Amino acid sequence: MAMKEKLIDALNKQLNKELYSAYLYQSMAAYFVSKNLEGFANWMDAQVQEEMLHARKMYDFILDRGGKVKLLPIDEPKHDWSNAFEVYKDALEHEEFVTDSINKLVDLSIEENDHAMDNFLQWFVTEQVEEEKTTGDIKNKLELIGDNVQALLALDEKLGTRQAVSSTDPQGQQ
Repeated sequence: MAMKEKLIDALNKQLNKELYSAYLYQSMAAYFVSKNLEGFANWMDAQVQEEMLHARKMYDFILDRGGKVKLLPIDEPKHDWSNAFEVYKDALEHEEFVTDSINKLVDLSIEENDHAMDNFLQWFVTEQVEEEKTTGDIKNKLELIGDNVQALLALDEKLGTRQAVSSTDPQGQQ
């Protein structure tokens, strides 16, 4: 059964949000590179790759269901922050925005009685719990660190160990 246009349009808008997320995190990575915080930049670069995988999942689902992918313009992201805490504060607010958007998509899939879309979106619901927790944890650590440069550099080193997710998994799972 083909998806309703209302659902395809909503999924295309979410695809745009996923691509914007990658764009935003790339801007954050560039900010960290400019501040010589390579570990933070690495964490953000891994986040970019993860967001691109999320976008690809959305893209593939639209096509698999017989919909037409419409790539919409991507807004210019913020590109300057006062410190690492502000970056992660913005990142957490963005993840909360994405969570709200995913939840509204779930509501729409239920309203339109599209069980396949609802099932598909449950992966994103679970993923957003992880996204908010991870980003929130770093933001909270940065709040505790305050102006302590040694602690900031220690966290930078730790974040430098994050590995990007592999796109080789046929299910795109993480």
